[in-house]
Amino acid sequence: MNEERGIGKTIDAINKGFFTNKQWDFEILIIDGNSKDKTRDIATEKGAKVILEKRRGYGRAYKVGLSQATGDVIVTGDADATYPFHLIHEYIEMLLDQQLDFLTTDRFAALKHGSMSLKHRFGNLSLAWTLRILFLVNIRDSQSGMWIFRRDALSKIQPLESFNDGMPFSEEIKIEMFTKKNIKAKEIPSTLSAREGQVKLESFKDGIKNLRFLFVKRVNLSMNH
Repeated sequence: MNEERGIGKTIDAINKGFFTNKQWDFEILIIDGNSKDKTRDIATEKGAKVILEKRRGYGRAYKVGLSQATGDVIVTGDADATYPFHLIHEYIEMLLDQQLDFLTTDRFAALKHGSMSLKHRFGNLSLAWTLRILFLVNIRDSQSGMWIFRRDALSKIQPLESFNDGMPFSEEIKIEMFTKKNIKAKEIPSTLSAREGQVKLESFKDGIKNLRFLFVKRVNLSMNH
């Protein structure tokens, strides 16, 4: 939503030549939360398919996008030029070569200058520790939004509609992918750049929501077992 400063840079970063050489078809889906700037125009101009989703929420946008994606492999990320879309072809190859179902990226492996405030870093690390302790999932970055996965992995986890509509979607999809016995999931080192445009995250409010979500999900899982 309102990412006119980052959207073009994000799309341009993709190594389209690699996909062409491999004869891999690819589509770019932009789930737009009713932007009031030029986000949709720039995305369309650059060959992306824009899907308007007026219902608010990070998770809601992902539910819409994932249900509309047609590829065998899906790559996700934000439109603010923070994630390394120039490397996604390498990540896809890794997924295929290692016969994995789900890859998530660890931004802390190489944080670029200005990409994450100290407050955000502390919040992220606290959430990751909580997730590791409650769900015994060994990941360093529970909030990363770049995932590379086979679309059929979605059929092995809970239905998309039962996922959280807000920020907790990110940690929930990792819990689902890493705790299912029939899914091969892995975290790989990645990077995070300083964002283009205005920050939308409400650190404290979103952090508390995510933390509360982890405990509620843990309790629900225990009750269902």
